[in-house]
Amino acid sequence: MSSIVTGEAVVLELRPASFAARALGLLLDVLVNVVLLVLVLIGLAAAGPELDDAAARALALVSIVFCFVIIPVAVETLSRGLSLGKLAAGLRVVRDDGGAIRFRHAVIRGLTGFLEIYLTLGGLAIAVALFNDRSKRLGDILAGTYALRSRVPVEAAVPVFVPPRLRPWAAAADIGRIPDTTARQASQFIRQASRMSPLSRAGMANSIASELARHVAPPPPPGTTPDDYLAAVIAERRNRELTRLQHARRRNSATGERLDRLPFGS
Repeated sequence: MSSIVTGEAVVLELRPASFAARALGLLLDVLVNVVLLVLVLIGLAAAGPELDDAAARALALVSIVFCFVIIPVAVETLSRGLSLGKLAAGLRVVRDDGGAIRFRHAVIRGLTGFLEIYLTLGGLAIAVALFNDRSKRLGDILAGTYALRSRVPVEAAVPVFVPPRLRPWAAAADIGRIPDTTARQASQFIRQASRMSPLSRAGMANSIASELARHVAPPPPPGTTPDDYLAAVIAERRNRELTRLQHARRRNSATGERLDRLPFGS
Protein backbone atom coordinates (compact mmCIF):
# COMPACT_ATOMS: atom_id res chain seq x y z
CA MET A 1 0.00 0.00 0.00
CA SER A 2 1.26 3.47 -0.84
CA SER A 3 -0.19 6.81 0.27
CA ILE A 4 -0.68 9.79 -2.07
CA VAL A 5 -1.58 13.22 -0.69
CA THR A 6 -3.57 15.24 -3.22
CA GLY A 7 -3.55 19.01 -3.56
CA GLU A 8 -6.73 19.11 -1.44
CA ALA A 9 -4.86 17.32 1.39
CA VAL A 10 -6.82 14.11 0.80
CA VAL A 11 -4.86 10.92 1.45
CA LEU A 12 -5.35 8.24 -1.20
CA GLU A 13 -4.40 4.67 -0.37
CA LEU A 14 -3.21 2.98 -3.57
CA ARG A 15 -1.99 -0.56 -4.15
CA PRO A 16 0.98 -0.81 -6.55
CA ALA A 17 0.87 -3.83 -8.83
CA SER A 18 3.10 -6.75 -7.98
CA PHE A 19 5.88 -7.89 -10.28
CA ALA A 20 3.92 -11.03 -11.22
CA ALA A 21 0.78 -9.04 -12.12
CA ARG A 22 2.80 -6.61 -14.23
CA ALA A 23 4.57 -9.48 -15.97
CA LEU A 24 1.24 -11.12 -16.79
CA GLY A 25 -0.23 -7.89 -18.18
CA LEU A 26 2.92 -7.21 -20.20
CA LEU A 27 2.97 -10.74 -21.62
CA LEU A 28 -0.64 -10.41 -22.76
CA ASP A 29 0.06 -7.02 -24.36
CA VAL A 30 3.10 -8.38 -26.19
CA LEU A 31 1.08 -11.33 -27.45
CA VAL A 32 -1.68 -9.03 -28.74
CA ASN A 33 0.84 -6.74 -30.47
CA VAL A 34 2.68 -9.65 -32.08
CA VAL A 35 -0.57 -11.12 -33.39
CA LEU A 36 -1.53 -7.70 -34.76
CA LEU A 37 1.86 -7.38 -36.47
CA VAL A 38 1.52 -10.81 -38.06
CA LEU A 39 -1.92 -9.92 -39.41
CA VAL A 40 -0.64 -6.60 -40.79
CA LEU A 41 2.33 -8.30 -42.50
CA ILE A 42 0.07 -10.97 -43.99
CA GLY A 43 -2.21 -8.23 -45.31
CA LEU A 44 0.74 -6.36 -46.83
CA ALA A 45 2.09 -9.51 -48.42
CA ALA A 46 -1.28 -10.26 -49.97
CA ALA A 47 -1.87 -6.68 -51.13
CA GLY A 48 1.50 -5.96 -52.67
CA PRO A 49 3.29 -9.07 -53.97
CA GLU A 50 4.98 -6.98 -56.67
CA LEU A 51 6.87 -4.75 -54.20
CA ASP A 52 10.66 -4.79 -54.38
CA ASP A 53 12.82 -5.69 -51.38
CA ALA A 54 13.49 -2.08 -50.30
CA ALA A 55 9.80 -1.20 -50.27
CA ALA A 56 8.94 -4.42 -48.47
CA ARG A 57 11.54 -3.74 -45.79
CA ALA A 58 10.30 -0.17 -45.38
CA LEU A 59 6.71 -1.31 -44.99
CA ALA A 60 7.78 -4.01 -42.54
CA LEU A 61 9.63 -1.41 -40.44
CA VAL A 62 6.63 0.92 -40.50
CA SER A 63 4.39 -1.98 -39.47
CA ILE A 64 6.65 -2.82 -36.53
CA VAL A 65 6.65 0.77 -35.29
CA PHE A 66 2.90 0.99 -35.84
CA CYS A 67 2.10 -2.19 -33.88
CA PHE A 68 4.72 -1.92 -31.13
CA VAL A 69 4.77 1.84 -30.51
CA ILE A 70 1.92 3.81 -32.09
CA ILE A 71 -0.91 1.44 -31.18
CA PRO A 72 0.17 1.00 -27.51
CA VAL A 73 0.65 4.77 -27.11
CA ALA A 74 -2.76 5.51 -28.63
CA VAL A 75 -4.51 2.87 -26.51
CA GLU A 76 -2.91 4.03 -23.23
CA THR A 77 -3.66 7.69 -24.03
CA LEU A 78 -7.30 7.18 -24.96
CA SER A 79 -8.01 4.75 -22.10
CA ARG A 80 -6.02 6.75 -19.50
CA GLY A 81 -3.53 4.00 -18.68
CA LEU A 82 -5.27 0.82 -19.78
CA SER A 83 -4.57 -1.84 -22.38
CA LEU A 84 -5.96 -5.28 -23.09
CA GLY A 85 -3.27 -6.95 -20.99
CA LYS A 86 -3.66 -4.54 -18.09
CA LEU A 87 -7.42 -4.83 -18.25
CA ALA A 88 -7.19 -8.62 -18.04
CA ALA A 89 -4.70 -8.44 -15.15
CA GLY A 90 -6.70 -5.78 -13.29
CA LEU A 91 -4.06 -3.06 -13.61
CA ARG A 92 -3.92 0.59 -14.62
CA VAL A 93 -0.96 2.88 -15.23
CA VAL A 94 -1.08 6.18 -13.34
CA ARG A 95 1.27 9.07 -12.65
CA ASP A 96 3.43 9.04 -9.52
CA ASP A 97 0.97 11.48 -7.93
CA GLY A 98 -1.93 9.10 -8.58
CA GLY A 99 -3.43 11.04 -11.50
CA ALA A 100 -4.31 9.74 -14.96
CA ILE A 101 -1.50 9.59 -17.50
CA ARG A 102 -1.46 11.85 -20.55
CA PHE A 103 -0.09 11.65 -24.06
CA ARG A 104 3.48 12.54 -23.12
CA HIS A 105 3.59 9.82 -20.46
CA ALA A 106 2.29 7.25 -22.94
CA VAL A 107 4.83 8.36 -25.59
CA ILE A 108 7.78 8.03 -23.19
CA ARG A 109 6.54 4.62 -22.04
CA GLY A 110 5.93 3.47 -25.61
CA LEU A 111 9.31 4.56 -27.02
CA THR A 112 11.23 3.20 -24.04
CA GLY A 113 9.15 0.04 -24.07
CA PHE A 114 10.20 -0.73 -27.63
CA LEU A 115 13.81 -0.77 -26.41
CA GLU A 116 13.43 -2.59 -23.10
CA ILE A 117 10.71 -5.05 -24.10
CA TYR A 118 11.20 -5.92 -27.76
CA LEU A 119 14.84 -5.13 -28.57
CA THR A 120 16.11 -6.77 -25.36
CA LEU A 121 13.37 -9.46 -25.25
CA GLY A 122 12.14 -8.05 -21.94
CA GLY A 123 15.46 -8.48 -20.18
CA LEU A 124 15.97 -4.79 -19.43
CA ALA A 125 12.39 -4.32 -18.22
CA ILE A 126 12.65 -7.31 -15.88
CA ALA A 127 16.04 -6.25 -14.52
CA VAL A 128 14.81 -2.74 -13.69
CA ALA A 129 11.43 -3.86 -12.29
CA LEU A 130 13.04 -6.32 -9.88
CA PHE A 131 15.00 -3.60 -8.12
CA ASN A 132 12.36 -1.00 -7.18
CA ASP A 133 9.47 -1.20 -4.74
CA ARG A 134 6.72 -0.43 -7.28
CA SER A 135 7.94 -2.87 -9.96
CA LYS A 136 8.59 0.03 -12.34
CA ARG A 137 10.22 -0.66 -15.66
CA LEU A 138 12.56 1.86 -17.26
CA GLY A 139 9.74 3.56 -19.16
CA ASP A 140 7.86 4.15 -15.90
CA ILE A 141 10.91 5.69 -14.26
CA LEU A 142 11.46 8.09 -17.17
CA ALA A 143 7.77 8.96 -17.52
CA GLY A 144 7.05 9.26 -13.79
CA THR A 145 4.39 6.54 -13.79
CA TYR A 146 3.67 3.18 -12.20
CA ALA A 147 1.03 0.45 -12.37
CA LEU A 148 -1.53 -0.03 -9.63
CA ARG A 149 -4.17 -2.63 -8.97
CA SER A 150 -7.53 -1.40 -10.24
CA ARG A 151 -9.41 -4.41 -8.89
CA VAL A 152 -9.01 -4.60 -5.11
CA PRO A 153 -11.06 -7.06 -3.03
CA VAL A 154 -13.65 -5.27 -0.92
CA GLU A 155 -13.06 -5.85 2.75
CA ALA A 156 -16.06 -6.80 4.84
CA ALA A 157 -17.18 -3.99 7.09
CA VAL A 158 -16.22 -4.46 10.72
CA PRO A 159 -18.95 -3.19 13.09
CA VAL A 160 -17.52 -0.73 15.58
CA PHE A 161 -19.53 0.42 18.59
CA VAL A 162 -18.93 1.94 21.99
CA PRO A 163 -18.78 -0.79 24.67
CA PRO A 164 -21.82 -0.36 26.96
CA ARG A 165 -19.82 0.37 30.12
CA LEU A 166 -17.83 3.11 28.33
CA ARG A 167 -20.83 4.95 26.87
CA PRO A 168 -21.12 7.55 29.66
CA TRP A 169 -17.40 8.28 29.49
CA ALA A 170 -17.33 8.43 25.67
CA ALA A 171 -20.33 10.77 25.53
CA ALA A 172 -18.55 13.31 27.75
CA ALA A 173 -14.97 12.82 26.46
CA ASP A 174 -13.16 15.52 24.51
CA ILE A 175 -12.08 13.78 21.29
CA GLY A 176 -12.11 16.72 18.92
CA ARG A 177 -8.34 17.13 18.95
CA ILE A 178 -7.52 13.69 17.53
CA PRO A 179 -5.42 14.06 14.34
CA ASP A 180 -6.91 12.47 11.24
CA THR A 181 -3.80 10.34 10.72
CA THR A 182 -4.06 8.85 14.21
CA ALA A 183 -7.78 8.19 13.82
CA ARG A 184 -7.19 6.53 10.46
CA GLN A 185 -4.45 4.35 11.96
CA ALA A 186 -6.81 3.26 14.75
CA SER A 187 -9.59 2.49 12.24
CA GLN A 188 -7.24 0.40 10.11
CA PHE A 189 -6.11 -1.52 13.18
CA ILE A 190 -9.72 -2.31 14.13
CA ARG A 191 -10.40 -3.63 10.60
CA GLN A 192 -7.28 -5.81 10.57
CA ALA A 193 -7.14 -6.89 14.22
CA SER A 194 -8.89 -10.21 13.63
CA ARG A 195 -6.16 -11.26 11.17
CA MET A 196 -3.25 -10.42 13.47
CA SER A 197 -1.45 -12.69 15.90
CA PRO A 198 -2.39 -12.11 19.56
CA LEU A 199 1.06 -10.76 20.45
CA SER A 200 1.21 -8.34 17.54
CA ARG A 201 -2.37 -7.26 18.14
CA ALA A 202 -1.75 -6.48 21.80
CA GLY A 203 1.43 -4.53 21.08
CA MET A 204 -0.12 -2.44 18.34
CA ALA A 205 -3.29 -1.80 20.35
CA ASN A 206 -1.22 -0.50 23.26
CA SER A 207 0.84 1.73 20.95
CA ILE A 208 -2.17 3.27 19.18
CA ALA A 209 -4.10 3.67 22.43
CA SER A 210 -1.15 5.53 23.97
CA GLU A 211 -1.07 7.87 20.96
CA LEU A 212 -4.81 8.50 21.17
CA ALA A 213 -4.60 9.17 24.90
CA ARG A 214 -2.45 12.24 24.16
CA HIS A 215 -5.44 13.87 22.44
CA VAL A 216 -8.37 12.55 24.51
CA ALA A 217 -9.54 13.80 27.91
CA PRO A 218 -10.43 12.67 30.51
CA PRO A 219 -8.76 9.24 30.72
CA PRO A 220 -11.06 6.20 30.42
CA PRO A 221 -12.35 4.37 33.50
CA PRO A 222 -9.79 2.12 35.25
CA GLY A 223 -9.56 -1.37 33.81
CA THR A 224 -10.39 -0.34 30.23
CA THR A 225 -8.54 -2.55 27.75
CA PRO A 226 -6.77 -0.97 24.77
CA ASP A 227 -9.14 -2.71 22.33
CA ASP A 228 -12.23 -1.33 24.10
CA TYR A 229 -10.61 2.10 24.35
CA LEU A 230 -9.90 2.24 20.61
CA ALA A 231 -13.39 1.01 19.72
CA ALA A 232 -15.03 3.54 22.04
CA VAL A 233 -13.04 6.51 20.72
CA ILE A 234 -13.41 5.65 17.03
CA ALA A 235 -17.12 4.79 17.31
CA GLU A 236 -17.88 7.97 19.27
CA ARG A 237 -15.90 10.06 16.80
CA ARG A 238 -17.84 8.53 13.92
CA ASN A 239 -21.18 9.06 15.66
CA ARG A 240 -20.41 12.72 16.36
CA GLU A 241 -19.36 13.28 12.76
CA LEU A 242 -22.57 11.69 11.48
CA THR A 243 -24.63 13.84 13.86
CA ARG A 244 -22.81 16.97 12.69
CA LEU A 245 -23.46 16.11 9.04
CA GLN A 246 -27.15 15.44 9.73
CA HIS A 247 -27.52 18.82 11.45
CA ALA A 248 -25.76 20.55 8.56
CA ARG A 249 -28.08 18.83 6.08
CA ARG A 250 -31.15 19.93 8.02
CA ARG A 251 -29.88 23.51 8.17
CA ASN A 252 -29.23 23.52 4.43
CA SER A 253 -32.65 22.06 3.75
CA ALA A 254 -34.33 24.66 5.96
CA THR A 255 -32.41 27.46 4.24
CA GLY A 256 -33.45 26.14 0.86
CA GLU A 257 -37.10 26.05 1.87
CA ARG A 258 -36.95 29.66 3.10
CA LEU A 259 -35.34 30.75 -0.16
CA ASP A 260 -38.05 28.97 -2.15
CA ARG A 261 -40.70 30.98 -0.31
CA LEU A 262 -39.11 34.30 -1.21
CA PRO A 263 -40.97 36.22 -3.96
CA PHE A 264 -38.11 36.16 -6.48
CA GLY A 265 -39.15 37.11 -9.96
CA SER A 266 -42.70 38.12 -8.99
